[in-house]
Amino acid sequence: MSVANNTSGRTNSRKFKWALDLNSRCKQEKAADLASPPGYNFSVGQVYTETSKENDANHLIIKKSWDLALGPLKQVPMNLFIMYMAGNSISIFPIMMVGMLIIRPIKALFTMQTTFKMIEGSHAAGQKIVYFLGNIVNIALALYKCQFMGLLPTHTSDWLAFVEPQIRMEYSGGGAVFT
Repeated sequence: MSVANNTSGRTNSRKFKWALDLNSRCKQEKAADLASPPGYNFSVGQVYTETSKENDANHLIIKKSWDLALGPLKQVPMNLFIMYMAGNSISIFPIMMVGMLIIRPIKALFTMQTTFKMIEGSHAAGQKIVYFLGNIVNIALALYKCQFMGLLPTHTSDWLAFVEPQIRMEYSGGGAVFT
């Protein structure tokens, strides 16, 4: 019966609670009071202007290049954890881990020019310096681990067969008396 009323030209005045009337004037006035969504300007009627696209692209390039430059420094905590988990024994697993800790930053330093080939702008020099220092820190951590494992030749007895290794004459500890 309601279908027949709608077809005869009369509108159904009964409203459902889930129905929304988007054509009422009071709702349009309230919509004008709302803030514009990000990237849309009601007065201009454009979503993005060319300058905002260029600014967004430049900002994105700078952000990605800083992410690339800070990559080696972000690897330092993971390298510390790997060094801890590898242990100090002289076996194949710790030596492979230390080898990888040294080789990866050295390869990264040799390929630094190709890594930063497409990066330009005022931040490029700073990003290269940060990238270089991050790789140097990773190499220093690997060398520290080699020293701690006893793999670096630091005494003359390490490379000369006729020199005897140093013998400790005295042991001391902090705040305790040994008898």
